[in-house]
Amino acid sequence: MVLKGKVHKFGDNISTDHIAPGRLFHLRTNLPELAKHVLEDADPEFAGKVRPGDIVAGGRNFGLGSSREHAPRIIKLAGVSCVLAKSFARIFYRNAINVGLPALEVNTDEFSAGDELEIDLNKGVITDVTKGKKLAAMPMPPVMLKIIEDGGIVEHIKKHGDFAL
Repeated sequence: MVLKGKVHKFGDNISTDHIAPGRLFHLRTNLPELAKHVLEDADPEFAGKVRPGDIVAGGRNFGLGSSREHAPRIIKLAGVSCVLAKSFARIFYRNAINVGLPALEVNTDEFSAGDELEIDLNKGVITDVTKGKKLAAMPMPPVMLKIIEDGGIVEHIKKHGDFAL
């Protein structure tokens, strides 16, 4: 699976509250509406700038905070194809995979906002098309790639009737 998109850059410690602001928790049953506010507390302009296929690049500990799965769900609903970070909070990482949002660990210092990236999920290779550089990301395990390819854990189980890993 190869993904292509433009980088939206964020720093370290982007929390689930930055991604899905707690003051908007009343929208948790209306995810398309909540997605209009995705990452609003880190970049108030983000939801208006993001385009289908774009890529979020964070620093260390991306997705820390509460275990709400709304955070990766609304990133995906906003059209983001992949999240890259130096490291992820464990629960956010698992939630991302479970909702079908690829998450790769890589040194995001190499990317600038607006860079065009091409990501080969199977190989864990990221090409910065803008800068003409290739980087190796921590490859995703085959079981997680299968879940991503099926569109998330729910779609995976619907498709196979059980875990087909």
